[in-house]
Amino acid sequence: MEKKTFSLDFEGRKLKVELGELAQQANGSVLLSYGETVVLATAVMAREPKANCDYLPLSVEFEERLYAAGKIKGSRFIKREGRPQDEAILSGRLIDRTLRPRFDQRIRQDIQVVVTTLSFDKENDPDILGIMAASLALGVSDIPFAGPVAGVRIGRINSEYIVNPIYSQRVESSFDLIVSGTEEKINMLEGDAREIPEEIILEAIGHAFESCQKLIKFQKEIIAAVKVKKAEPKIKEMDKTLEEKVKNFLASKLENAVYVQKEKREQTTELGELGKALVEYIKQGETEEVEEKVKAAWGIFEKEIDLLVHKSVLEKDKRPDGRKLDEVRAISCQVGILPRAHGSALFNRGATQALSVVTLGAPSEKQIIDGLEAEYKKRFLHHYNFPPFSVGETGRFSGPGRREIGHGALAERSLLQVIPAEENFPYTIRLVSEILSSNGSSSMASICGSSLAMMDAGVPIKTPLAGIAMGLMIDEKDPKNWKVLTDIQGPEDHHGDMDCKVAGSTQGICGVQMDVKVDGVNLEILKQTFKQAREARLFILEKITGAIAAPRAELSVFAPRIITLQINPDKIREVIGPGGKVINEIIAQTGVKMDIEDSGLVFITSDNAEAAQKALQWVKDIVREVQAGEIFKGRVTRLINFGAFVEILPGQEGLVHISELAPFRVNKVDDIVKVGDEVTVKVKNIDDQGRINLSMKDAAK
Repeated sequence: MEKKTFSLDFEGRKLKVELGELAQQANGSVLLSYGETVVLATAVMAREPKANCDYLPLSVEFEERLYAAGKIKGSRFIKREGRPQDEAILSGRLIDRTLRPRFDQRIRQDIQVVVTTLSFDKENDPDILGIMAASLALGVSDIPFAGPVAGVRIGRINSEYIVNPIYSQRVESSFDLIVSGTEEKINMLEGDAREIPEEIILEAIGHAFESCQKLIKFQKEIIAAVKVKKAEPKIKEMDKTLEEKVKNFLASKLENAVYVQKEKREQTTELGELGKALVEYIKQGETEEVEEKVKAAWGIFEKEIDLLVHKSVLEKDKRPDGRKLDEVRAISCQVGILPRAHGSALFNRGATQALSVVTLGAPSEKQIIDGLEAEYKKRFLHHYNFPPFSVGETGRFSGPGRREIGHGALAERSLLQVIPAEENFPYTIRLVSEILSSNGSSSMASICGSSLAMMDAGVPIKTPLAGIAMGLMIDEKDPKNWKVLTDIQGPEDHHGDMDCKVAGSTQGICGVQMDVKVDGVNLEILKQTFKQAREARLFILEKITGAIAAPRAELSVFAPRIITLQINPDKIREVIGPGGKVINEIIAQTGVKMDIEDSGLVFITSDNAEAAQKALQWVKDIVREVQAGEIFKGRVTRLINFGAFVEILPGQEGLVHISELAPFRVNKVDDIVKVGDEVTVKVKNIDDQGRINLSMKDAAK
């Protein structure tokens, strides 16, 4: 392809697309610039279907290159990028959720989309560029893709909506929301908000969707100019005879397996037994391609469950566990269940169970983030664990996967909106949510459990939060026929058309994330979704405050205490000492942790109140400004011909002139004092150079 360049003025900045020069061996590649942020997106599809694959093998990777921001980091020995930062993983998931619904789910050829950040201007976030660049890379390739799609970030400052705000504007904005969609529908949401009412969030989504249309129109012009013929995916046609055979076998059995049993474990067992029976039925009399027919039968089995669940909800308002469409599962809340933890809670919603635990630490225990963006410190962290036993399975234990990172980040962004300001509560706060049992909506359960655990720990959060996962069933033949489901569980998540997670307080939304399996949703569906989500949220918050009404007045006896002291910034060097000598001595002698900010704010953290007070007094003595007339008991540190130096406070010495050693004439200084002697002295004066003059004879009067 020859080099082509296209440009568009979008929200006051130039958006430029370049094709045909870079990554020419990929099926499709795009270099996209916005401001001085530049990303390269490539799309590649394997020539042959993946063996033994029964799903769409799509992978989306977001690669950060530190040279994009002119940075070199890492240890002395390793300077290349390693495991992706969490931010890069989250950006990859963001793009994936936008693209995935636009593929034919029957494709079995590997498809890989890679977005690489090549330049970063510290104003325009590359994640938004990645959505459009990935869409265009697929659009100008021969890969079958029902695009284009586009996404924008939207914020609100002083009641004014801002599309694609730069970083400084995002700090001021009352919410940070990303909206993606097609020409007709919204198919992805992601963001956090400062307890913003639903109607404002909906208004923002509508505004963002309009902006997406400009980008979609621009992409369509580019795709039309390139004129690439799409490849025919290698999709194996369904064996109609086999399909009929499976349907006949399931006809009288499937509904009982899905709907009779209401507990997940029992339902899973019933479906498992039915599946085994189906396999045996399919194998009977078969001698050729048996394994392929069994796998195809499983696919038909899943499709029939999908159709049954949709039909039951749309025609009868009937859910697998018998609940009403807007009914929340049974909830129970417990706090203080781990005796040595600083705060703990157990939250149950149906068969989903989250154990959330709080640990409070010193300011020095903040996490340092040094990625593509500027280095910064995090004082609030939420980590989410999803062990295989939570779904009754075995599996390998390793580091957190993309799903765990994504769910943990969503909860963290939501909870961050109610965390107390550092000046009021200087602790580093780490929350860990252990999902002990899962049947849908475990990320939202972790928000509920975390609110309970923080109140149990005595963290003065602004207000408790609750989260709920909302689902959707749409009639494939009549898109106007749809039903929103509150608090979706396993089968409704797996077979449903939407997963919309909404977290917030009684006042409004603090976090939202949505992905779909259909072509998208409209504002009418979202309005109903947010309405039911709010009703469910208020119901759950009643249960939470019923277990613990407010944060405890006192921290756990096992939590460290932090004492703060404001000192003159000019005195910081005296507290630290040359090469850290003074502060290290304080820490070694008392066992506390100490942190000093540039403003002169000193944090002393310790489990031992006596040790903390000792360190506090030590610092006070160091920074104390001596006044004339004060009397001190000090230690002689050194002698000179005309006097002795006495340390009256840590790091502060004064001179006792030979004439001030005694009320009589002294011939030699060491006739009166020796190094190490403890003596009582009085401050005579402090000269213009800040030198302290002492007297032993006046102190004796």
